Parts: sequence; C-alpha cells; structure tokens
Amino acid sequence: MSQNNKILSIAAGGLLSVLAATGTAVAGELAKANLGPVGPYEPILATVGGSRLVAYYQPDRGKCAVSAVMFTTAPNGGGAKSARVRVALRPGELFRFDGAGGDRAVLTCGPDAKALTVLNSGEILTKSASKALY
Repeated sequence: MSQNNKILSIAAGGLLSVLAATGTAVAGELAKANLGPVGPYEPILATVGGSRLVAYYQPDRGKCAVSAVMFTTAPNGGGAKSARVRVALRPGELFRFDGAGGDRAVLTCGPDAKALTVLNSGEILTKSASKALY
C-alpha cells in the first residue's frame, strides 16, 4: 500500500468516526423529544432554543387543561431558570411558547380534548438536528 493510500485510509476512518459520533448526538437529542400527539397526563418533551419544554394536559369539560414548564438547562444538568404556565385550551386553540432566538413551540388541543400536540414539530426537529450537528 502506498503512502497516499495509507493517509487516505486513515482520513476516511477518522471521517467515519466523526460522522458516527455526530449521528449518535443527533439521535440522542431527537430521542429526548416527544412532540405528540399525546393523551391525558402523557408528557410533551421538546427543546425550544436553549430551553426545554415539558407539558401535559388533563381533560376539563371538553378543554385541554395544560400545565407546562419551560427551563434553561444548566451545564451540570437540571434546570437553571424555569417558568410554569397553566392554560385551558379549547379544541383547535393554539398556545405559543417562545424560546431564545425566536424559536418557539406551538401547542394545540385536539378534537374533544383527546390529544395535545406540538403543531410545529417539523420545525423543532429540524432545528434540534441542525444544532446537534454543529
């Protein structure tokens, strides 16, 4: 094997290692997301900008009684700053959580208050994946 072929082999192996590690980071971040639809008392889990969102709902006379906490993550884990919100949504109504840098999560109540979902889930997953890559 010539010197150039050895260098190319080593470079290719290194590139594959980096891609494998990056793919694992992306998969790990996406695995932490649950953007719905979820039923009563099941969690919505999302990353919105530099913050995490945890939300659930309970049915309340045809509405979704939503409880949500948005928190910034600390370097050692856990939440550094948090805010709790409670809101009752009629089916089809939207509630928007704004994160840093213009990122947001939009929650909506499903028909007959049977489900809660993140309406802009594609946007959240795309941003989470691109942040994990860079």
